[in-house]
Amino acid sequence: MSNKNSVFVLDVNHNPCNPVHPAVARKLLSSGKAAVFRQYPFTIILKGESTDKVKDLRIKIDPGAKFTGLALVSDTNIVWAAELEHRGFAIRDSLTSRRQLRRSRRQRKTRYRKPRFLNRRRPEGWLPPSLMSRVYNIQTWVNRLCKLAPVKAISQELVKFDTQKMINPEVNGVEYQRGELLGYEVRQYLLEKFNHTCVYCGATEKPFNIDHFHPKSKGGSDKVSNLVLSCVDCNQAKGNKLPVEFLSNRLHILTKIDNQRRKPLADAAAVNATRCKLKQILENTGLPVELGSGGLTKYNRSRLRISKSHWTDAACVGESTPESLNIKGFQPLIIKAMGRGSHQMVKPDKYGFPRTSPKLRQKSFYGFQTGDIVKAVVTKGKKVGIYVGRVAVRKTGSFNIKTKTDTVQGISYKYCCHLHKSDGYAYSFGEVLEQVKSSNKVKPVQTQSPPKRFPGFQGQQLSLF
Repeated sequence: MSNKNSVFVLDVNHNPCNPVHPAVARKLLSSGKAAVFRQYPFTIILKGESTDKVKDLRIKIDPGAKFTGLALVSDTNIVWAAELEHRGFAIRDSLTSRRQLRRSRRQRKTRYRKPRFLNRRRPEGWLPPSLMSRVYNIQTWVNRLCKLAPVKAISQELVKFDTQKMINPEVNGVEYQRGELLGYEVRQYLLEKFNHTCVYCGATEKPFNIDHFHPKSKGGSDKVSNLVLSCVDCNQAKGNKLPVEFLSNRLHILTKIDNQRRKPLADAAAVNATRCKLKQILENTGLPVELGSGGLTKYNRSRLRISKSHWTDAACVGESTPESLNIKGFQPLIIKAMGRGSHQMVKPDKYGFPRTSPKLRQKSFYGFQTGDIVKAVVTKGKKVGIYVGRVAVRKTGSFNIKTKTDTVQGISYKYCCHLHKSDGYAYSFGEVLEQVKSSNKVKPVQTQSPPKRFPGFQGQQLSLF
């Protein structure tokens, strides 16, 4: 029998009770003893007080740059699991685009907003919005789970990446302070690195430029790993094209250049920058916080013979991991951060000038708001059918509904009913994972001694509905 993510239960006073199996929740709903409280994560509310003894649960967190694994674990098994997709890189790209448009406007002989960066002071512990969004996403879901389940402790994987060792595994001692450009200027370094040769055409006797392999206008960095040697003609021909576009008919050259370059470490840098801030916010909840290393997480996952994913990594964080975990049949809830709209009133063109009329300040029309999850049952017209998805509202009452497969336009508000109010996230369900070994009994694998462990807290188990 496959496991299912548990359904959260609240009593009549909104106090969290023990999560139950979906079959139990269906019986409570069909008998009239409970009602649906919210759709994602699925929660029911009892019409009376519960007399069952509440079992303590633990939230386990495996933070990442793009995805964060969440698991709610008991002393013996997983109760609920999810994968949270962040939008930090989208925020970074949006801020970069806005900064570029603002800078281009200042260079024209037109009215402009004067720069204000000289009179601003950043508070202690400040992080860029793209990084803080990751922290806030996790904080939001920790607080939400604490209201829906009897959470008594938190586990966090506290990882620090050694970015220099990721580049050169042999680095040690004073080499950490010297770096790869010791004794070089950047230009001379690139001349020697690429043997005085243009990486695109192979020319050796032409004047060379320093080219950003991944254009800065499209998210590239100034790191040496993103700089290549290019002749003037190739540099002008490439412009701000992506490498795949410029070398579409010479993919063997693209592969060769990638072998010479080093992968960017943006993901590792994001995790390093937010690790302590996230730890501080979790400690502010008042719950005991257990810290675990990445090595311990991998050891627990290997010991339990569990396949790797974000939510299974979360379930294996820390010393509080149970002696056995059965993940067979579990299907995680996929949570994607979508934001709550934009403060921008007018959309600009590529030059930074307004190309649309100002949007309306009113966000809700006919009781619906963009981002709500609705169910539309259309009974007549060309679009007869049942549609479920996120809605985009219009003042005219003709809405668009984005389903799993496509976007259906021109659905009247009269056919729509709410399933879930907009909360800044989109929801779906992930793949069902299986145990690495097919045997029902999971025996610990004693192939290596466990890595150094951090003092921590007792773990809780998660499951998804």
